[in-house]
This record gives sequence, structure tokens and C-alpha cells, in this order.
Amino acid sequence: MFGGSDIETNPGGTATGSGQGPHVATAPRSGIRQTLHEIRDTGTVIWWRFFDWLAVVSWKKLLLVSLLALILGGIAKHPTPVLMLVVASFIIKAVAGGKRRAELTADEATKRAETEQLERTVVEARMEALQAQIEPHFLFNTLSNIRRLCQNDAAGGRAMLGQLSRYLRAALPKIRESDTTLADEIELVSAYLGVQAIRMGERLQVVIRVPPALLGATVPSMMLATLVENAIKHGIAPLTEGGSIVVTASRRGESLLLSVADTGKGFDAGSGTGVGLANIRARLSALYGTAASLRLETNSPRGFIATVVLPWNRCGAPA
Repeated sequence: MFGGSDIETNPGGTATGSGQGPHVATAPRSGIRQTLHEIRDTGTVIWWRFFDWLAVVSWKKLLLVSLLALILGGIAKHPTPVLMLVVASFIIKAVAGGKRRAELTADEATKRAETEQLERTVVEARMEALQAQIEPHFLFNTLSNIRRLCQNDAAGGRAMLGQLSRYLRAALPKIRESDTTLADEIELVSAYLGVQAIRMGERLQVVIRVPPALLGATVPSMMLATLVENAIKHGIAPLTEGGSIVVTASRRGESLLLSVADTGKGFDAGSGTGVGLANIRARLSALYGTAASLRLETNSPRGFIATVVLPWNRCGAPA
């Protein structure tokens, strides 16, 4: 009827081909095996959660729960399994509960210590950054220069006093702030360089290039200022002829780049290991993990370039 097909149907409804043996169904067996594995895994998870609960629960609460379980077992007319479970629970808690509770407590303490250490790192790094900027020697030297200028150059003394006031107004509020806008950071840097320019005179040339579109970006407070202070202190100031500093900010893809380039004495044996640069690396690691970095390279024809790379999506400026 169907073109000479040899398919037949047995009384049980199974179709078999002519001349072929019975077909062995392996899919159901595979499904049963998978189900058994899932049941075993679920049981293991439930057991360890129950074991952890026994380790941390108080004896009073365990007694109350056991009495409630015995009552429910009696109502369900299955008191024996419930009684065995209750007895086993008391034995497990007495024998192994203390050790497991100690392990859980140790794990929780380790996680809490790691979190607290991370928070301390951020706070300490922020305070060290502030202290690195408002250093006593910087203030004393500046006040001494103001006093000298007031005796010989009243206009210069007033100008330096104005720059110092501007610097302190920008720096002091950063004590309790972990981040700031790039505009505020540039104001701080500009005031600091203003003081140094009056002190060093023609020995220091300053250029700041920051596109207006980037001024609203959020950056770690005083980080750029630390780079500038490091360039003055270790790069320009030691040279009799001085040098120049160029501060720039730019966006490259999804990154914000803050750079300080100087024409100072450049790399030496201690480059990259100072407190200021180590502080910056620690702050970047604490705040952004591996998503941010501090790059150091040689400037041409001499000097030093320090670049902080921040993830743009961590900044407050619009994409």
C-alpha cells in the first residue's frame, strides 16, 4: 500500500524493519543516568549546607528545631527517621561542629580582612598624596620666599602670596575626597606651578594643554598634582639651568590619559621607586585593579614622561 515498504507493527506498537533485530533504546538510560547525577549533586550541596548550619547554630536553637521536627514527625507518623536525624545532628555538632565553625569563621575573617585592607589602602594612599603635596618644607620655603620678596620685590611677594593662597584653597578640601574633577585638579596644578614659577623665575617654563571637553572628567584627587610635584622636585629643581614642564590630558578610545613631561635630569637609579610614584601605583591598583596604570618613559632630548591611564568609563565626563 505504501510502495512495498516492509515496516510492520508488533502488538506492543513498536515498528520494526523486515530482517532487522530489535532496536535498543539507549536515550532513556542516558537520561536516567544524568538525573541520578543531578540528584547526587543536589544531595551533596544540601548536606554541606546542613553541615555548615549545624556548625554555626547554637545548641539552644538546635534543641528547639529538633523538638519541632520530632513533633512534626509524630504527626506524620514517621517518628523513627526524624529521631535518627536528630540524634545524628547532635553527634555531628558535638564531634565535628567546632572544627567546621572554626573554618567558616576563619574564611569570613579572611574576606573581611581583605576588604578592610583594601579600604585602608585607599584611605592611606589618599592621605599620603595630600601630605606629599602640603609638605612642611614646601610651605616653609614658600613663606621664606614671600618674606624675601616682600623686602626686595613687593609686587613679586604679593604675587607669590596670591598663588599660595590659591593653592591652599584648592588643596585643603581634598583631605576628605577620593576623587575630583579634572578641572579642579588642573586648578591645583596651576596654582602649584604658579608658586614654583615665581620662585624659580626663568628656570621654569610651564605649558598646560587640556581640551575643555575633558574638564568634567572625574579623576583621583591630587594624582596629577603628585606627578607635577615629582617632576619639579626630582627633575627640574636639581638642574642649574632648570627646564620645562608640559601637562596634557587626552582621550584615547575608552581611556583617559594624564601626562606630565619634563626636561629635567631624567631617569636615575631611583626613578620609579619614589614614595610619590609608589603611592600612585597603589591608589590605581586599589581603585581600578588592572584597568588603570602608570607608565614611565624617557623624554626627548632628555627628561621624564609620566602618564596615568584611567578607564574612560570610570570618569564622569560623557562618552
